[in-house]
Amino acid sequence: MVFRYLGDKSTEAVHRYTVGERIDALFIETMEAVSGAAFLPRDKKVPPVVLAIRKLNTLALLLMILWETKSLRDKKYIALSTQLDDIGKMLGGWAGQLQKQNSPARAEEK
Repeated sequence: MVFRYLGDKSTEAVHRYTVGERIDALFIETMEAVSGAAFLPRDKKVPPVVLAIRKLNTLALLLMILWETKSLRDKKYIALSTQLDDIGKMLGGWAGQLQKQNSPARAEEK
């Protein structure tokens, strides 16, 4: 899915069918965690958001490995890693906001 878009003929078959499939799986798992968190009550959202952050970081690390081994071209790596960084910032902000809202100090204010 994602990796098939990014991969090209220069990408080694080993990477396409091992790391590439794992990247696709992590991308889907990240989306599942985010969409699941969106429909949970506020006090139960933190674990799936943290899970999404962890999966996104793993995905970014695998892409970096592919880039370092010259299995992914610079232009494609830069395009995707920039977007992943933005998504990571958004998820981090969401997690921070949730932790603030669910903190014991916040509960005492109510």
